[in-house]
Amino acid sequence: MCGIVGYIGEREVIPVLIEGLRRLEYRGYDSAGVVFFIDSRLELIKKKGRIFELEEEIFKRLPKGAKAPGLGHTRWATHGEPSEANAHPHTDCTKTLALVHNGIIENYQQLKKELKEKGHEFSSSTDTEVIAHLVEEHLKNKDNIKDAFFSAVSELKGAYAVCLISEKEPDKIFVARNQSPVVIGVGEGENFIASDIPALLPFTRRVMFLNDGEFAIVSREKVEVFDSKGNKIEREITEISWDIASAEKGGYPHFMLKEICEQPDAIKHTLLGRINLDTMEIDFEKEGLLKELFERVKKIFVVACGTSYHAGMVAKYLIEKDVGIPVEVDLASEFRYRSPLIDENTLFIAVSQSGETADTLAGLRLAKNKGAKILSICNVLGSTIARESDVVLYTQAGPEISVASTKAFTTQVIVFILLSLYLRRLFFNEDVSQKIKTLLDAPTKLQSFIERVRPDINEIAKRWYTVKNALYLGRNILYPIALEGALKLKEISYIHAEGYAAGEMKHGPIALIEENVPSVIVAAKETGIIYEKTLSNAEEVKSRRGPVIAVVSEGAEEFKRLADELIEVPLTSYELLPIFYVVPLQLLAYEIAALRGCDIDKPRNLAKSVTVE
Repeated sequence: MCGIVGYIGEREVIPVLIEGLRRLEYRGYDSAGVVFFIDSRLELIKKKGRIFELEEEIFKRLPKGAKAPGLGHTRWATHGEPSEANAHPHTDCTKTLALVHNGIIENYQQLKKELKEKGHEFSSSTDTEVIAHLVEEHLKNKDNIKDAFFSAVSELKGAYAVCLISEKEPDKIFVARNQSPVVIGVGEGENFIASDIPALLPFTRRVMFLNDGEFAIVSREKVEVFDSKGNKIEREITEISWDIASAEKGGYPHFMLKEICEQPDAIKHTLLGRINLDTMEIDFEKEGLLKELFERVKKIFVVACGTSYHAGMVAKYLIEKDVGIPVEVDLASEFRYRSPLIDENTLFIAVSQSGETADTLAGLRLAKNKGAKILSICNVLGSTIARESDVVLYTQAGPEISVASTKAFTTQVIVFILLSLYLRRLFFNEDVSQKIKTLLDAPTKLQSFIERVRPDINEIAKRWYTVKNALYLGRNILYPIALEGALKLKEISYIHAEGYAAGEMKHGPIALIEENVPSVIVAAKETGIIYEKTLSNAEEVKSRRGPVIAVVSEGAEEFKRLADELIEVPLTSYELLPIFYVVPLQLLAYEIAALRGCDIDKPRNLAKSVTVE
């Protein structure tokens, strides 16, 4: 949720920390701070608000002689309101050690009570400050920071990525991780720490990932990794293929628009290497997805949050229709609290853009403990969900900076389409070559559609951006797309919007229909009788003087006579309907938010990677 940056080396420390924090702004935050050395003393500068406000505060103080090691942090409030006092970094009573932390310490109240009884004084309302005082307390009985830090962290319950520097040992950064991501960037005579890869890209592409329960001691010349018992372990270095430009806007006014327009390429990358062009067959074997994984499967759970949950809903329509295996789709935040019936004949599919989503990870661990096989679909190499899965299918979407997910969603759906077709071939020996050819043609077709439809959607947005409420209606495989369209509008324009299965309108929501509440209706001729049913639902809206924005198949004459606005979508296969219908809804939300002057890439109250429950 929050952002961490750390640096140790010969560079000027403040520019490194600020640059790294800027590249983590997409995660969402309410305050920011840095800590570094001047001479042999720690210097903290913290500020409520945006990073540019922190920079202004640094400029006012003009710290001379600032040196590494240093830490930076962007905070998203969980304990205590957004304020300078609650901003990270936090220190102990002596002000000789400072740390930053992502996650939630579940037992902090008990620890805080015990520490207060021992004379510790606290200056914030956060759970994080407890860690600093706990390290200070252990230093009374330990000879070095390493032992005190390891002992303190061992008392913590909850999720944490912690980085600590100290005046006592100013040549090291101490790191610990449990259920909250942290990445170490490896350089020459310098090393870096961050909560996500984009912060490291200006400096290095060589990274190390820590697993849950592990520690690291980072100095200029080396990185030492330890397990939970303090045993040193070897950790491989991973080379990241992303470049800096891929994490920048590339001339677009917002990351979100850039990422919408990148979807054809993202789909190409997700298909790349998974289709044998000679045989027109799907190959997942090199990723470890073998027939044995499915032979005993009697039920599939797809578990995810937010946009990824909608991708999971699409998967249900595909897999049940094509493979005949029952699929349950759960919101991860509800899954493990409803006593799900899981056994060794269950396949659990975790869907997460970041691979660090706390609720999804908790569901995964529950399913694993009950004997289920774990398949994950995510976008981040080496993420926790990926590492804890039996098989990982990466979406290859590249970095997604905008908080509102677009290309991550479409590539998740593409992976589910590939999976469904793969299983049809695997179990029924069905010839799916024509379906695969359609998939291969999709990126080019989608590119042309985006270029054609953008001007039309901009004009539609100009007529509707002042509304206060909207409904999104769809059926069958387009029902999740209605939900996703409504979510996008809510997320970035702050217009209240609700998605419904169109057939449910008459069971209550139809009472909301009035002249200033548009209904965005998605309907595809490719769904057969479903299309006719959705048309009837559109008639119900129109007969009650409700405006209709129709997103429908090309040549849909039936809708032309009743729609106030019409967006025509190219005809495609049933499987690809979610891809082609979600794009105009993404663009509509974007154009409306732009006209309303919203902070599109960083919507209020939201964060990109939700690593706490």
